[in-house]
Amino acid sequence: MKKIFLALVIALFAAGIYVQASDLVIESKTQSYSEDENKIKFDGDVKVTVDDMKVVGDSADVSIKGGDKLDTATFYDKPYAFEIKKNKKREVKANILKLSLITKVVKAEGDTQSIVFDGKIPIIVINSNEQEYDTKSGVMVADGAVTITYKDLETFSNKAIIKTDKNGDLKDLELIGNARIKEQEGNESFADRFYYNASTNVVTANGNTTSNVIMDDGTKLVLKSNRQEYAQNKDVFNASGNVQVWYQDYYATGPKISVFPNAKGKPNEIYFSGRSSITQGVRTIFADKIKMIMKPKAFEATGNTRTVIKNVGSGDNGNDKEGIGLGL
Repeated sequence: MKKIFLALVIALFAAGIYVQASDLVIESKTQSYSEDENKIKFDGDVKVTVDDMKVVGDSADVSIKGGDKLDTATFYDKPYAFEIKKNKKREVKANILKLSLITKVVKAEGDTQSIVFDGKIPIIVINSNEQEYDTKSGVMVADGAVTITYKDLETFSNKAIIKTDKNGDLKDLELIGNARIKEQEGNESFADRFYYNASTNVVTANGNTTSNVIMDDGTKLVLKSNRQEYAQNKDVFNASGNVQVWYQDYYATGPKISVFPNAKGKPNEIYFSGRSSITQGVRTIFADKIKMIMKPKAFEATGNTRTVIKNVGSGDNGNDKEGIGLGL
């Protein structure tokens, strides 16, 4: 989990295009003006330059508002926009690209892709149906089948919102709707919404949250809850609200847990607070506090403990069952 969220901290900065008030230069093979449509049209090898930003396409038009005020530049037929600053290159591809010359909002529509390069190496790729970047507020919104990739990290969501400061540094990130974060090694987290705050280095997941962690021995640790939170600075993972944990033949539940890693960064100790329970085979232990250890595998229950063993004397020791819960 640490690796998942740390990668987001490093990689997810503004992938939009920065535009200031400056001259707009448009080159093309032909240019024409339609008074009926109130548009200037450009065709053939269209090249547009605004500060460090360049847009290349086959055709474009600029709408005119109020008689003589340029409003929106629209580029058609899969245009390509890019910006180069020092060793960083940012590019945007889409079926249609719209640049508001008034509000300084860039909108990409249809099969949109934003890529940030460090030299010639792509370090982050954002794909979605639409992307919109407000250069004044530093907010980028990606909508529809959003995927974000960074090295071995990949995120999926219906929508993503990335906010940056005036220097382009990340302020916060939201993944909204059917959100998922996945690593190549198999670790995954699911939630209705992920939120990362750069000032606190805390990631929270809300709504139907699930985290699947592949342990060193290949077994899976599964944590489900209403809310999950990872504090990067403290390297502590917390979950609350109908918490359920599956690990090998353990199944534990409780209102709240704190998870601490081993030296390799894998979850190793889980502390349940509030009235909780842990089940192994036919035996269930209830307690006010439970400490669950993955390696060496063990648990401790303290505070008003109560043990329930099912089907004592029935001849059924539970060995014919495949397990409890997820059947991991």
